[in-house]
Amino acid sequence: MPTVSVIMSVYDGEQWLAEAIESILEQTFTDFEFIIVDDGSQDSTAEIVRSYETRDDRIRFFKLEKNGGKAAARNHGIEMARGEFVTGMDCDDVSLPARLEKQVAYLRDKPEIGAVGTGALMTDAYLKPYHAFGLSEKHARIAYDLILGPCVVGTTVMMRRKIVRACGGYDVSMIRSADIELVSRLITRTRLANLTENLYLYRQHDGQLHSTYQSRRLWADLKRRLLFQLWGEAPPASLDRFARVRRRDKIGWRERRLAKRDIKRLIEAMIAANWVQADDRRFLLAEMNRQLERVSPRVWQMFCHWRRRHFGPGNEEKADNYD
Repeated sequence: MPTVSVIMSVYDGEQWLAEAIESILEQTFTDFEFIIVDDGSQDSTAEIVRSYETRDDRIRFFKLEKNGGKAAARNHGIEMARGEFVTGMDCDDVSLPARLEKQVAYLRDKPEIGAVGTGALMTDAYLKPYHAFGLSEKHARIAYDLILGPCVVGTTVMMRRKIVRACGGYDVSMIRSADIELVSRLITRTRLANLTENLYLYRQHDGQLHSTYQSRRLWADLKRRLLFQLWGEAPPASLDRFARVRRRDKIGWRERRLAKRDIKRLIEAMIAANWVQADDRRFLLAEMNRQLERVSPRVWQMFCHWRRRHFGPGNEEKADNYD
């Protein structure tokens, strides 16, 4: 049986499909099966995939008669998967050659980790990079960023097959952001991580403009739902403060106090819900203080700089008492 099952769902993806397929076939790690699910395409997707299937027996092609959505197509791939690990690939992106090798090595070296993503570069249609996703390697920060985001590049996440199946796969009701929703269920079952190295090229192109807007809106809806799970409510004002902290918008003293209250409440709720461990509290409070310093008025930033010079780093919990 193969070590890795790479699953790609495709719907009318002919334009970039060959490049995406070749980026997997050219991986330095070769013990994989490549499951490609055609989700009812009307273009030349099937012909392109079959041309590769005849040349490489690692490709397993499944053509669905009706378009059922990306999540349903991926679930079909998971059902067919035989690998120890399962990961994704989008039909308009590119995986850099060492991606699978480094993810497999990480999961083999760290049996306590159930899923690992990678860093990624956002590119234009011609694969010219213009933005890197700033992702944390630590599980606690990934859980925290489910609300404050971004936490993972969903397609890159490599999961232990038994864990993703135990979670029930992707939620087919999610038109977009199904991979992030799955991460929100993985988070209570296992520890997650990211490789901070950029091993994936996330292509932005004209055909994505509408879907990117939809994804952002649906991700906002998902964050609202996740916050409701943690708090039993999802106040719009709190969600707005989280978004402003994430964007690094400058906020006044009163809003800073309220954001700090909200983030502390979030951390305690994540501990109670088993998203993170109590031992993660100190790390997350330090992250909170770093984020709040970046959005604070200039005079507060100068004070924090002075305090570090005179008292040194590592006093984040004491710093909570200053305001």
